[in-house]
Amino acid sequence: MTSERNPTRRSLADGRQIFYFDDAGRTRDHTARDTRELPTLDHSSRMRYDVLTGEWITVASHRMTRTHLPSTAECPLCPTNETRTPTEIPDADYDVAVFENRFPSFASAPQDGAPNTGDGPGDRPALGHCEVMCFSSDHTASVAELPLERMRTIVGAWISRTEELSADPVVEQVFCFENRGEEIGVTLTHPHGQIYAYPYVTPRTRSMLTQADKHFERTGRSLLADVLASEREDGTRLIYDGDHWSAYVPIAARWPIEIHLAPHRDIPDLPSLNDEEREELAVVYQDLLRRVDRFYPGIDRVPYIAAWHQAPVRIDRPLSRLHLQLFSILRAPGKLKYLAGSESAMGAWVNDAIPEAVAARLRELK
Repeated sequence: MTSERNPTRRSLADGRQIFYFDDAGRTRDHTARDTRELPTLDHSSRMRYDVLTGEWITVASHRMTRTHLPSTAECPLCPTNETRTPTEIPDADYDVAVFENRFPSFASAPQDGAPNTGDGPGDRPALGHCEVMCFSSDHTASVAELPLERMRTIVGAWISRTEELSADPVVEQVFCFENRGEEIGVTLTHPHGQIYAYPYVTPRTRSMLTQADKHFERTGRSLLADVLASEREDGTRLIYDGDHWSAYVPIAARWPIEIHLAPHRDIPDLPSLNDEEREELAVVYQDLLRRVDRFYPGIDRVPYIAAWHQAPVRIDRPLSRLHLQLFSILRAPGKLKYLAGSESAMGAWVNDAIPEAVAARLRELK
């Protein structure tokens, strides 16, 4: 996998960057220009510090006007051609395209002067990056069913963007993810994911780091490595056990369907993967997505979130360990897992699904 090192870089009409990643063996010129007249990117997002929880809350009111469930003919992620209004992708075709979000929760500092430093320690600009990653020019495609070569390109793009965004001194953590399905809250049905580069370490990561630190002080070992070893030895929740990766349903799964995919080596992030790990990842990632899609009889495309947990850029990297969290909020056909009173107000989770039964079902779906 070498294509991730040299994406083709272009600029959109408002100055945002777009990166084209071509499948191996194919080179496109990507010379089409963005002819739209666009307003200047909104940099007004703010971060407010919640003293009750120690968490940052981002306020991005301009996102209220973002595109919401457009028709296929008006999809902004499809390629631009003579039959449609110019889109976010100026080219008439592409393999994988990544561009800076037009409605970002976090944005780089405006170029016309220093950003407002805020009204106090609890109010500051939400600096960072939000990118959209289009997995295919085909509006109806699913990541699970893309050619393997395209999945290799996607893995390469995740690695490339993680490397570049991590080099920004503002960024503390890079998060690659895909939301699939209107039930999840997806507002654009074209196959795509996103990449957030946060200016802080996220709350879930901080919680995991706290637990990992306690475990290391007690045992001298990596918590996530010990969890993986335990799941591989026990086997009752194991779904896949390959040369370089294993997938399992966590013993304390929160969601009706939840899978963790972890490399066998202790590595902090996607750029740390070697060639063999990247190749197996491309295969097993699609395999897991297909199993999730077949979980409920009669449902072709199960809504899911695929979330990459990577180490923070600067702090506690030895305590962190790369892994994927793949989960669905669908608890039965036509029934969603809602985060109601206990989960939303108290953070006390209740799961209707038995992890061992979910794992057994996923193992059947080869």
